[in-house]
Amino acid sequence: MPLFDLTEFFKLSSALNYNLSAASLNRYNVLMYIVGNKRLDQDERLDREQKGILMEALGYLFSAYRQKRRRLGPMAVLHPLRAAAIYTRILDDLSMINLLTLLFHDVLEDVKPGQFDVRQWKAMEGQLYDLLERMEPEHETRLMHHLLCLTRVKRESYYQYIGRLLHNAREAPELVAIKLADRLDNTLDMRIDLEDALARIDFFEMIFQILFVTNYPGYRPIMEHTPTTAINGAKRLYQLFKNAVLLSLIRQLLPSSGQQTVKDLFDAVSEASLMEAQRTLIHLVSYHVKDLESQRSLLLEAMQYCYSGRSDLVTKPDGSQLLDGLFSTYFRHKSGKIRNKHLDILYQNKPLMLEASVAFIVIFLSFLNDEKYYIRGISARGIRAR
Repeated sequence: MPLFDLTEFFKLSSALNYNLSAASLNRYNVLMYIVGNKRLDQDERLDREQKGILMEALGYLFSAYRQKRRRLGPMAVLHPLRAAAIYTRILDDLSMINLLTLLFHDVLEDVKPGQFDVRQWKAMEGQLYDLLERMEPEHETRLMHHLLCLTRVKRESYYQYIGRLLHNAREAPELVAIKLADRLDNTLDMRIDLEDALARIDFFEMIFQILFVTNYPGYRPIMEHTPTTAINGAKRLYQLFKNAVLLSLIRQLLPSSGQQTVKDLFDAVSEASLMEAQRTLIHLVSYHVKDLESQRSLLLEAMQYCYSGRSDLVTKPDGSQLLDGLFSTYFRHKSGKIRNKHLDILYQNKPLMLEASVAFIVIFLSFLNDEKYYIRGISARGIRAR
């Protein structure tokens, strides 16, 4: 499947959710769907042993995440299962350690003793210890090292976290592909729509009509505006910002990884982000900025801004350009509380959100067009206006 296709993502989610909702949960069916019926080892006995360990991992995840939900409502356990499934779709040779890493990549952050009663926690600890005891000592050590690298620690900014992860990836290059698979799932998991808005429209034809065709009546959505969800347009743009940070730091810190898996997932995150920016813009012209003259004016202003090269770097707000200071004002804050306040302000500024969608379209197309492209002003220390 195309890794960045939202419709295929909905199908993947539905298939996993259907299995998880069965009266008698069959971990083997779930595992085989995740690995795409591929072998983990050419030796039949070893393949069976490794799949047995992965099924124990699934049992632990089902216990640990059974009361947890994603922000939009679906079961939280779907995220690690989907991320692992996405990862296996582009590989011929699978690694048990890498699959365990993907399945457990959020466990150290998400699963805490205080979330369970004593009996539940002891049972889960027993499940985990049994799993680890079945592994070779060097495999257990490698797995724990991976999980520590992928876990963001307290007081660590997102930039510092990605910088540390990529530093460790020099010795464990598989971490880059694992993190990209995680971000790809997070990017696709921002909508719970019945269908992809891009499925019924040629996005770039719509933009051409707005800019050049004088009798264009404007885009008219076939559905009424849906209620605001837990992830609104401003929060979706913030997720695209996080992708831009990750991709920029990969380009700077690991410019020549040479792994085809990394390139495929890097491009998939870029494509998924590009399409999400398009969906956000479609939503804005459908329901919030409906006047054609206003749309045309904002698109032309964003075009001039991007063509000047200012979308390729972090800027300061200067009062004359809507897009100046977008990253440094609304997205950069380490504190989630402060950042959410700024995202609430951004959400009220629909013209800026429209231009920001254009800027992100340009940014992710630039990642796809130029293998040396990154946003200047983004580093592992943070972001600094240029």
